[in-house]
Amino acid sequence: MAITFNKETKTFHLKAKNTSYVIQVINDGYLAHLYWGKKINEYNHSNKVRFRDRGFSPNPVPSDRTFSLDTLPQEYPAYGNTDFRTPAYQVQLENGSTITDLRYLSHTIVKGKPTLEGLPATYVESEDEAETLEILLFDELIGLKVKLLYTAYADLDVITRSVQLENEGSSNLKVLKASSMNVDFQDNQFEMITLYGAHERERFINRTELRYGVQSIESRRGTSSHQQNPFVSLVRKDTKEDHGDAYGINLVYSGNFEASVEVDQFDCTRLTMGINSFDFTWLLEPGETFTGPEAVLVYSSNGLGAMSRTFHKLYRTRLCRGEFRDQERPILINNWEATYFDFNEEKSTDIARKGKDLGIELFVLDDGWFGKRDDDNTSLGDWFVDKKKLPNGLESLVDNVRNTDMQFGLWFEPEMVSENSDLFREHPDWCIHVPDRKKSTGRNQLILDFSRKEVCDEMINRISMILSSAPITYVKWDMNRHMTEAGSATLSAERQREVAHRFVLGVYRVMDEITTKFPHVLFESCSGGGGRFDPGMLYYMPQTWTSDNTDAISRLKIQYGTSLVYPISSMGAHVSDVPNHQVNRITSLEMRGHVAMSGNLGYELDLTKMTDEEQQIVVDQVEYYKEIRPLIQFGDFYRLLSPFEGNYTAWMFVSEDKSEAVFAHFRVLDEANSAFVSVKLQGLDPDKKYTIAELGESYYGDELMNVGINIPKVKGDFTSVMWRLKAE
Repeated sequence: MAITFNKETKTFHLKAKNTSYVIQVINDGYLAHLYWGKKINEYNHSNKVRFRDRGFSPNPVPSDRTFSLDTLPQEYPAYGNTDFRTPAYQVQLENGSTITDLRYLSHTIVKGKPTLEGLPATYVESEDEAETLEILLFDELIGLKVKLLYTAYADLDVITRSVQLENEGSSNLKVLKASSMNVDFQDNQFEMITLYGAHERERFINRTELRYGVQSIESRRGTSSHQQNPFVSLVRKDTKEDHGDAYGINLVYSGNFEASVEVDQFDCTRLTMGINSFDFTWLLEPGETFTGPEAVLVYSSNGLGAMSRTFHKLYRTRLCRGEFRDQERPILINNWEATYFDFNEEKSTDIARKGKDLGIELFVLDDGWFGKRDDDNTSLGDWFVDKKKLPNGLESLVDNVRNTDMQFGLWFEPEMVSENSDLFREHPDWCIHVPDRKKSTGRNQLILDFSRKEVCDEMINRISMILSSAPITYVKWDMNRHMTEAGSATLSAERQREVAHRFVLGVYRVMDEITTKFPHVLFESCSGGGGRFDPGMLYYMPQTWTSDNTDAISRLKIQYGTSLVYPISSMGAHVSDVPNHQVNRITSLEMRGHVAMSGNLGYELDLTKMTDEEQQIVVDQVEYYKEIRPLIQFGDFYRLLSPFEGNYTAWMFVSEDKSEAVFAHFRVLDEANSAFVSVKLQGLDPDKKYTIAELGESYYGDELMNVGINIPKVKGDFTSVMWRLKAE
C-alpha cells in the first residue's frame, strides 16, 4: 500500500516511488510533520519530536511547559495560539478575531485521486496509480472543518497536496489565507532556487543560501507572472544536476500566489505555498466550502536533473490532457514578426505556400484579423473578421492554406477588451474596475470581468463561433495585461477581495468549455510569451509560447530555466529573423534552428524573403526535426552545461529505452587561442555503443559519460552543434 496508518502511534506513512512522507497526530490532535525524503521501509520514530521548556514559546496546555506549537514541526499551522511563525491559513470570525484551533477529527485512505471542482489538477487514469489520504481537522468552537488531501503516486516521486475549508458553523467566516501546503523541516541546511524574470526575460534561475527569517516570492499581478514563477525548490548545498537532495514545489495555479520560506530561532525551516493572501479575502457562509489549488511536491535524491524529469513526466502524462497530450506537435510558421498588423489574404497565403514548400505543417495567423485591428489600440473583444484585410472572410483564407495541405491556426486574446471596441461600448461595466476610479490600461486594453458568468458565456459564444466557422486546428490564446483596479460591478462590498481568484476560476471555466467543445484543436497558451507559464495552463493547453523574446542567445537561458520544472513538449520555440526584433542580435540560421529545435519547432519570419540558401537550410532543419521530434518532445531531458554559469550551454534528449539521443552544444562568444572544450554526456546506457551520425564515430555510453566528447573548434561568436546518437 502507498499509504499506511499506525493506529497505536497515530502515524501516517505515505510512500511514492522512492519517497517517504510521514505525519503524526500528537498531543490531543495536533498534526506534526516528521519526515519527507528518501523512501524508507518502515518508520519507527527514530527522529520523534522532542520537547523542552523554551523561554518565550507559550504553552497551549498550561500544565505542560515543554509543549508549544512555536517549536512543533507542523502540517497545517495557524497563528495566534502559541505559534509565531508564518501560518498556513488564517480565518476571521464575525467578532473580528482570527484565532482558530484545528484538531484531528478523522481520516480516510482511498485508491486513486479525486478531482478538484473548478480547478486544474494532476490526475490518474487507473486507481492503481495512486492513493489519496484525506485528513479532517476541526475547530469545534466555530465549526470550521479543514480537509487536507495528499495523493502519493506509485511510479513517480510525487506527492500532491490541496486543502478545502468548510464552514459547518452558524456564522459567516472570512478566509484570509488558505495555503495549499506547508512543510516544516527540522534543519536549515538548504539553498533556495526560484525562477525570476521579466517580459522577454522569463524564468532565470536564482539560487541563494537560506537566511534566518522569512524569504519569499509572490505575484500580485493577477497572473502567475513573468516576474516570479509559482515554483520553489529547497536543495542541499552540495546538490547539483546529477546528485544531492532536491525538494521541488510547484503550484497548479495561474493567479496571485505566494511561497515563503522561514528559518526560525531553532534552525528549523518552514515552507508554505498557495494563493497570495495579499488583497485576498473569501467570505465563507455557513454550508459553503473553499477549495485551494493543488501543490505538486517532488523529491529527488539524485539532483536537480532527476527532480526535473519527474516534473516533466508527471506533467506530460498526468496533467496535460486531450488528443494532443501524446501527439507530436506540428512545425508551424507564424506571421507575427513577418507582417505584424500589416497583412491581407494574399500575403498570408504566400507565406503559407512557401512554408509548405519548405516542409512546414501549420500556418498561424496572429493578431490583427478581427474588428478594426490595425494596431493595438482597438477591437479586442470584437471577435468578428475584419473584411478590410480579409474581404472574402476567414473561411477563404483557411481554404487557401488547407489547399496547400497545411493546417491553419489562429490567435485570440479572449480575456481582454479594448476601450475602442463595440463590446466595450455595449457593456462598459464588463471590465475589471473600481467605481469612480480611473481605469489604468496596459497595451491600451482592459481586462474582462471573468468573475461574471454572463461575461464568460459571451466569450465562449464568440470564440466558439469563429472556431466553428472553419477547420481551425490550432489556437494561440494570449493574455497581454496584468490586473489593476481589481473590482467587479456585481460583487458585494465584502466580496471585492475575491475578484482576482474568481477571475482565475472564470478563466478556467471558459478554457475548460472551449477546449472540451473543440477537442481537435491544439491550444497553446501565451501571456506576452511566458507570463503565464504554469501548471494550471498546461491542464487546459499542453504547450505555452515560452517567451516573446525569440533571440537564440536569450532563449538559451529562458529555455534552460523553464526546463527546471516544465517539459520540453510544453515549450514553443521559433526561428525568427535577424537582426533579432527584441535585442537586435545577429545569429546564424543554423544556431537559431538548433535552439528552436530544442523545443516545439516553429518559424516566425517572412519565408518569402529568404534566399535560396536560407530556404535550403530551413528544408534541412525541418527534415531533421521531423526525425528527432518524438525524442525532443517526449524523451528524457538532461541539462549538461548552464548558460547561467559560463560561455557554454549544453543539453541532451534521451529515449526511454536509451537507444537514441540528441545532443546540443552552444557557445556564445569566441576567444582567440581559447582552450579545447569537451562535454560529459548523461542518461546513456553504459553498455551500449552509440554511433554519432554527424561525426561518423562510435563510442560506448560509459566512455561518453565518464570521459566525454570533444566539441570541434569553430571560429566566430554564436556557434552550435546538434548531434544524433543511435545505439548499434
